[in-house]
Order: sequence, then structure tokens, then C-alpha cells
Amino acid sequence: MKDRYPANRKVLFAVLTVCSLVIDLGSKTLVFQKLGGPFQKTGWYLDGWLKFELHTSLNKGALWGVGQGYALWFAAVSVPALVGIVYWLFFRGAASSLWLTTALGLISGGTLGNLYDRLGLHGVSFPGDDRTALAVRDFLHFQLGPLDWAIFNLADSFLVVGAAMVFLQSFQAEPESIVPGELDSSA
Repeated sequence: MKDRYPANRKVLFAVLTVCSLVIDLGSKTLVFQKLGGPFQKTGWYLDGWLKFELHTSLNKGALWGVGQGYALWFAAVSVPALVGIVYWLFFRGAASSLWLTTALGLISGGTLGNLYDRLGLHGVSFPGDDRTALAVRDFLHFQLGPLDWAIFNLADSFLVVGAAMVFLQSFQAEPESIVPGELDSSA
């Protein structure tokens, strides 16, 4: 059976996934090593209406700290999600869309980056606890006027951008498929 998508889509998906993963894990490691662990901060690099600092944090939940203490549950859900992405792209033909291939590559890289952390493979622990934390390493902290945004990481950014791309794709009309023998004869 011939693939229903261009041959380079597997390569594109793999490259985006691996690059997103490497950038995420590398940035987390660099910032945590530089600042010396969780709950350290640099002070504001930007200090006006828009503020920005590096502020290391460990999140035992998900986006905005929802589901604190369920890191292993979120990790367990990540695995079938990744399998579902690969199935959708390469067995159901979604890889025929360059847009979806790109979006799902970003989502996969972000998912793997946070999965790595949730499994405690990073070796970082909470202060006063010798055990490796089953938590995601976050370090990007923004304030926009009175809004103090949740601390996040690059994996979260890849996930949000990828999800936004999938959302935008959902508004695009499906191309009509022409069934052989059903062409309009009135033309």
C-alpha cells in the first residue's frame, strides 16, 4: 500500500520532535544548573509593564499547576497520546498536511520533554528531600501589568503552539474528494 503523504513527512515529524525535545531538555538543564536548583530566580531582565525573569520551579501537576501530585498519571496519559499522534499521522493519513505534521511534531517534542521530567529522569529534588522529584522543571516567568503568568518551560510553549495550530486547522474545510464516475455531466 502506497503512503498517502509525501515521503519527507516522517523525516520532518522526527526532526521537529527531536529538536523540540533537545531544546526543551537542554534549556531546563542549563537554567537549573546555572541557578542552582528549584525556587531560585535571576531578578527581572525586563522590568516595566512587561516583566520577565528566570525562576526555577517544580510542577507536580499540569498546565497552570492543575492536578498537583498526579505527575505519574499525566506521564501514563502521555504514552497513549504519543501513540495516537503517530497513528493519526502515518496510518490515518494526517501527514498529508504539512501544517498538521508540523503541529504534531511540536506537540510530540513537548510531550516527551515533560514526560522525561514527570518520570524524574532529571535528577532534581525539592529542597530538603533527597528523592528526585516527579515534577516538571519550569523556569520562564512573565508578568504583564497586573497579570502574573504561571511559570512554564519550552515544552509547554511547543505544546501550546502545536495545539493552537491543530485548533486553527480544524476550521479549514476538508477538500472534496471526487469519486471516479461521479463527475458532473452537465458541464
